[in-house]
Amino acid sequence: MVSDLSAPPGKRLPSSRRDPAWHGRLAGAVVALVLLWPMLVLTEFKPWLLLAPDALKPALRFLADFAPPRWDAEFLALVARETWRTVAIATAGLTLALVAAVPLALLSVRVLSLSALTGPMAPLPALVRLLVRWLLVVLRSVPELIWALVFVRVVGLGPTAGVLAIALTFTGMLGKVYAEILDSAEPHAAASLLRNGSGRLQAFLYALLPQNAAELTSYTVYRWECAIRSSAVLGFVGAGGLGQQMDASMKMFQGAEVATMLLVFMALVWLADRISAGLRQRLA
Repeated sequence: MVSDLSAPPGKRLPSSRRDPAWHGRLAGAVVALVLLWPMLVLTEFKPWLLLAPDALKPALRFLADFAPPRWDAEFLALVARETWRTVAIATAGLTLALVAAVPLALLSVRVLSLSALTGPMAPLPALVRLLVRWLLVVLRSVPELIWALVFVRVVGLGPTAGVLAIALTFTGMLGKVYAEILDSAEPHAAASLLRNGSGRLQAFLYALLPQNAAELTSYTVYRWECAIRSSAVLGFVGAGGLGQQMDASMKMFQGAEVATMLLVFMALVWLADRISAGLRQRLA
């Protein structure tokens, strides 16, 4: 509630003019501070160390090297090649994740269960649904960086490790969110199709997918954007792509090269955002 600016200084406003929720907001702020303070102490969060002379001078010197970015043709050709490799790693990993996540999501969706049409789900389908959800939990609980470290030791350095790492982690993420989106949809159309003899796939394609296509597409494109960022991070552990080149440039304190690659990352994220907006508009 906005205070009365016309009231004389020191004069209390009538109770009807005061914010009725300020007690709750104050209590919430105090509780948040009490909970946050031990966490800051535990993590040894000391941002003032960034202003220490022995840390500030190297950081400023490195940031000063960002301008101007490196624009020569030889380096831009290298960046273009590694950027394409990064996008390829992200796209291939996400494609593999989609191939695995869609059937797993359909198996874990209650709306598509034939046994749940007339009451509680039968024991065997309920067990399968529970096991699939546990599998999705396991896959997404292991970060793609950990998977990449494992696959680098199994298949060696290169993009293959990055593709497999993204595929496993994103299978868990996509499967979970797809299942939640479909379970929250209006179930009447799907239930009608199932009662009239349609299969689970037909009920999904003709009942659930049309009403959730925009949301599913938007989330998938967002995950593609996340996969691009992940593929860049995975490059720091030897999984190839633009991240590996950035790691080399940072180790050599080549700020101009790092600045160019950061601008490329920003352009990729903007492109993914535009693609997502365009697809949502077409499917709306």
